[in-house]
Amino acid sequence: MRLLDDVRVLDLTNVLAGPFCCYQLATLGADVIKIEVPGSGDLARELGADPRLNKRQMGTSFLAQNAGKRSVTLNLKSAAGKQVFQRLVATAQVVVENFRPGVMHRLGLDYQVLRQANPALIYCAISGFGQDGPLKDNPAYDQIVQGMAGVMSVTGTREGDPLRVGYPIADTIGGLTAAFAIAAALVRRGRTGEGEFIDVSMLEATLVTMGWQVSNYLIGGVEPQRAGNENLTASPSGTFATADGLLNIAANRQEQFETLCRLIGRAELAEDQRFRHRENRLVHRGALKAEIETALASRSAAAWAAMLNAAGVPAGEILSVPEILAHPQVSERGLVKRFAETPGVGQDVAVVRAGFRLASGDPHPLTPPPEIGAQTESVLKELGMTDDEIASLRTDDVI
Repeated sequence: MRLLDDVRVLDLTNVLAGPFCCYQLATLGADVIKIEVPGSGDLARELGADPRLNKRQMGTSFLAQNAGKRSVTLNLKSAAGKQVFQRLVATAQVVVENFRPGVMHRLGLDYQVLRQANPALIYCAISGFGQDGPLKDNPAYDQIVQGMAGVMSVTGTREGDPLRVGYPIADTIGGLTAAFAIAAALVRRGRTGEGEFIDVSMLEATLVTMGWQVSNYLIGGVEPQRAGNENLTASPSGTFATADGLLNIAANRQEQFETLCRLIGRAELAEDQRFRHRENRLVHRGALKAEIETALASRSAAAWAAMLNAAGVPAGEILSVPEILAHPQVSERGLVKRFAETPGVGQDVAVVRAGFRLASGDPHPLTPPPEIGAQTESVLKELGMTDDEIASLRTDDVI
């Protein structure tokens, strides 16, 4: 039995934060039914690096976080569509949406309405800024949230401009936060039968993950600054050039620093008055980095990483996405799940599963990402609807 077997989730979300949340639930065994607008579906179906797949409404952005789900098309603006959705809600434990605040209320399908049919319902609303506050109606895009949350203010070099993180980190954190909150609500629901309304703000979820930077300001009164690839709390701790490739080293402890100096053939650095003590190394980090990089020029990043880690000095190469996916550490643990001949795609589809393993069986999606509306009829028949009723809904453009 998987962790979320017998949990049904209605996924009304689009693009990334919501779909990523529901994908985590699907990998754990939840029956995730993705509710999509007839004809167009999730906008992510048209997004990604392969124009051919975008035209087929199976864009790589969609494929990345919708495996393990079933797709049902439903026009929630129609009276009949609302009725069908409420019948689905009566069978579900969770509803997830990432519309702007107020959209579900205008549709007549907000939490207060849905809980009447299902008092134990867990309703999760994901938005950029939360369900209230002066910015609640603002459109939320990842880069906007990154900038406003302070992420960009601490990313990049001191001399350069603020930089966005190279992937949609605010969307992703928002999705993970929602999945965590839903899982917690499900635990209480199992004990007491109580439902819950969950209000996830991408802005707040992202800000919460910046714990050290936030506490340095709230408690220490120090405003965080951009530091590039340097760790300002320790030295040598950052990115270093080698004979071939860049290497991250985190020799944060005294014994690690002394071991590093010995292994690179510069044991005298540990006795240098500029570098002997932690605080001195922070002051003279630039000079220390130059000395270390001169020594590292004799070997590749891969060779140094192996040598340093074997001696207890934390180090790691800076790898590309293709390089880390091919790395034995990832490949041997089965992080990538492959589906052969995925419908609508015409080729194998590979996705990453959840980022943890379980003794009872690793969480992973059981089915490939669905074509738009692929399971509409089968799900409606589960509700007891007849072929004639379904045909009528199709004729009226409800599904």
